Amino acid sequence: MPSGLHFLVAAKQSEIAHLEQLAQTSALVSASAQLVHSLQRERGLSNLFLASGDDQWATALEKQTEDSVRSEARLRICLAEMVEADEPVLHRPRVLNRIALALQGLDALPFLRQDVSRKGLKPAGATVAFIRLVDALLSMVFEAADASAEPDISNCLVAMFNLMQGKELAGQERAAGAALFASGKADRNQQEHLIHLIESQERNFTVFLNFADEAVLNVWARSASLAVMPQELQRLRKALLESADGGPLSTDCSQRWFDACTDRIEAMKLVEDALASELKILCEKRIQISKNELARFELVAKAPLASPAAQEQAARHFFAQTSASTATLPANRISSDPEAGASAGGTELEKSILDMVRDQARQLQTMNEELEAARASLNERKVIERAKGLLMAHRRLTEDEAHKTMRQMAMNQNRRLIDVANAVLAMADVLPTPAPSR
Repeated sequence: MPSGLHFLVAAKQSEIAHLEQLAQTSALVSASAQLVHSLQRERGLSNLFLASGDDQWATALEKQTEDSVRSEARLRICLAEMVEADEPVLHRPRVLNRIALALQGLDALPFLRQDVSRKGLKPAGATVAFIRLVDALLSMVFEAADASAEPDISNCLVAMFNLMQGKELAGQERAAGAALFASGKADRNQQEHLIHLIESQERNFTVFLNFADEAVLNVWARSASLAVMPQELQRLRKALLESADGGPLSTDCSQRWFDACTDRIEAMKLVEDALASELKILCEKRIQISKNELARFELVAKAPLASPAAQEQAARHFFAQTSASTATLPANRISSDPEAGASAGGTELEKSILDMVRDQARQLQTMNEELEAARASLNERKVIERAKGLLMAHRRLTEDEAHKTMRQMAMNQNRRLIDVANAVLAMADVLPTPAPSR
């Protein structure tokens, strides 16, 4: 009959398999992050090219497109290697669905580029298309963060997702602002959209700062363009946001705006790279620790059985244990020599097994407690997105309008945005079914 130790070993093996899956996911996250960064810059240059009315941005756009193509190739190679190796991460349906959606978007990307090169799109149309593709790539990172059961790795993934999401919103701000300056005319709808982008990215950066570790936070703090908003960018933001609707904007500011936003986004990329490195190190370190623990468990499992008297004494020891006696088992408690365990007496062996079981249970409890904050952050995003979707469906609102409505409700009621979102969802059952759009 299998013993408790048998299942303890199986639990540790399962834990290692999960960690190795997270390590594989981290490679996919890093490749996705690099492609997202390239596409964000391509989107900004596409907007400048489309909005400027001339071909002054054509060369820069062509060069950036080549960089995006190389980044895409690296992501596809990463996925191909994972398929060939039959990596466990590819056995998760939600991840597979996200990958399928992202690849569908990448397959359509050459046609989008053709439309841009022929100037067959307006800047807003190109922006929406790029956003849809980037969102598909970011969703893979979100799924990775949502699946992790390791607190340190989960925190790192939550920090990574929110940094990437905030950086994406900063990229959208760059593209929208560049198009406004290039058009030479202020637009009230676009100004409100910029306000939404600025507020949303700041929320993402707040979550990132709460979950990132000290080393990554130091990279953020050392950046002059991240710790404090650069004055040049502040002045250009003010010009965009405070101009009267339809009022003139200096087209000469397009390049200054694009460069100022790009400097800030490039600084975010350095932090993103630091997070990717930290994620890889955390996975490798945690895998090694778990493998060492598994070796200890397997060593005890091979030790000789204790005498019946010792087994009875150890069994009674289970009920005699107090919370004060459940300190972490020292690493030297179990000898590397099985015979040493036998000579030390069956009672010590059984106590060691009991202590290991309790250590493992205590570790799992601690992990669950530490994961609550990360899960809460991810769940808040899910709830807010669902509430926005409900408002969009029932009130025929755009995403920006739905978010603005919820934000205004939160301000009027002096409540948190997540509380307003929960209240909106609570009304879902009594709202009429939306009429089909015509």
